[in-house]
Amino acid sequence: MRLTVFWQRMADHFGEGYADTFARDHVMTELGGRTVHEALNAGWEAKDVWRAVCTTMNIPYEKR
Repeated sequence: MRLTVFWQRMADHFGEGYADTFARDHVMTELGGRTVHEALNAGWEAKDVWRAVCTTMNIPYEKR
């Protein structure tokens, strides 16, 4: 998954204004105690980060 697709999905789910705030502030155990930004900067694949977001936030399967 390209980062542009990842960020579009984040915006679609959380809204343009909140997606980056969530990615910056929400620490997830599924990401090893990292935020989305920290995980991506640490080299995690965007698709794996998106899966963690989906699991954490119970995003419906149709939107994954």
